[in-house]
Amino acid sequence: MDLEFSGDVWHWRGPAPHHFVSVPEDDAATIESVAAAVTYGWGMIPVTVHLGASTWTTSLWPKDGGYIVPLKLAVRRTEEVDVGDTVRLRLTLDV
Repeated sequence: MDLEFSGDVWHWRGPAPHHFVSVPEDDAATIESVAAAVTYGWGMIPVTVHLGASTWTTSLWPKDGGYIVPLKLAVRRTEEVDVGDTVRLRLTLDV
């Protein structure tokens, strides 16, 4: 399953600070419909993420009834992405 969407980069300042993009509600509902078949626990969903010329594997995190995509520091540096930027992501889920 491939999903493509745009979203704003935001920063979570928790005990392990990180940068994320929230999955839009419609796409989150689509992911939720296959979540039981692909999760490895705690609601985490393994995905391949494409941003610009960068591709990496990670897991979507469940948050507030939806999902968020963590952005690796190396990818943010390579793609010159920072907080508040709008990015276009493509997610690939192996269903």
